[in-house]
Amino acid sequence: MSLKTERRTMPAGGRYDASNTLSQPERQALPAERFMGVGAGANVRPPFDSDYGTDIPLGGGAVLDFGCVILDVVEVRIGALTRTGPGVQILTADHPRDPAQRAAMPEFGRPIAIAAIVRIGADGVVARDVPAGATAVRLQSQGRATL
Repeated sequence: MSLKTERRTMPAGGRYDASNTLSQPERQALPAERFMGVGAGANVRPPFDSDYGTDIPLGGGAVLDFGCVILDVVEVRIGALTRTGPGVQILTADHPRDPAQRAAMPEFGRPIAIAAIVRIGADGVVARDVPAGATAVRLQSQGRATL
């Protein structure tokens, strides 16, 4: 299907191939330079922000949609065919729960593993591991779903 056809399909509410917007080399240029590893067919849509990027292995066919933020003070492993909606945050940075300890301002990281074929809806916040095949969505009436 051509890009022109895809752009006509989107506003009409039809099904379309969202990966058909840039060539594969263009889609892989950013993560290949920055990430720990990138599987075939992975796609990162700008803007994208992370602390380092070097702690992110991205599985084949995974898609990080527009506005994804990953605080990767430790490893964030993203499985094959996982897709995020726009505005998703994946947060490894943490701090003590005890106020007295927190006053000393220590920070630490907790690794996150997002398994294969996971769907994380728009504005989702991930702060712990996500099992294979899981779907997390943000429900307007209930606020954000945190995993």
